[in-house]
Amino acid sequence: MNRFFIAILPPQNIQDYANKIKQHFFDNYASRGAQNSPPHITLKPPFLLEQEQVSILEIFLVNFAQNQNSLPITIDGFAAFLPRVVYMNVIKNQALLKLQSDLINDVENNLGIKDKGANNHTFTPHLTVARKDLKKSDFYKAWDDFKERQVYFEFVADNITLLLNDGKKWNVKSEFSLLSNF
Repeated sequence: MNRFFIAILPPQNIQDYANKIKQHFFDNYASRGAQNSPPHITLKPPFLLEQEQVSILEIFLVNFAQNQNSLPITIDGFAAFLPRVVYMNVIKNQALLKLQSDLINDVENNLGIKDKGANNHTFTPHLTVARKDLKKSDFYKAWDDFKERQVYFEFVADNITLLLNDGKKWNVKSEFSLLSNF
């Protein structure tokens, strides 16, 4: 069984910025969990899949992406899931909410891959810079520094990405182009 998740990866300049913030959390608070994956906005949380089903998933994602429009993404400020996660705040918009909802539903209906506990959580698009390995005491120190910090990016998401876990970190397995409408 392999572990995968599906996400939007921002352009390289935004990834570079997010990676600098992740490094700050590692250097100052020994929080390294967010460094195990490229900066991303999760669309479909991690799931397990047999090796022989991977090509079926990739064909499905090619077809899914070809029926979805590229979409605007805005990152504005920092936010947190108290008391351990700090992230760059992704502004919700109808196109992003629809893409995520359609992906979750289509993956479940067509491939039988269900989200564990997804019914209990609303989709909060975000780009994590410090994960749950951030100690509570360090979280509050860091949050005092980041809650007012300014960050603002806009970009057009023109593909979705399948990431594969190699046992230590998440790596890009494949990318799937969305319809260009910008």
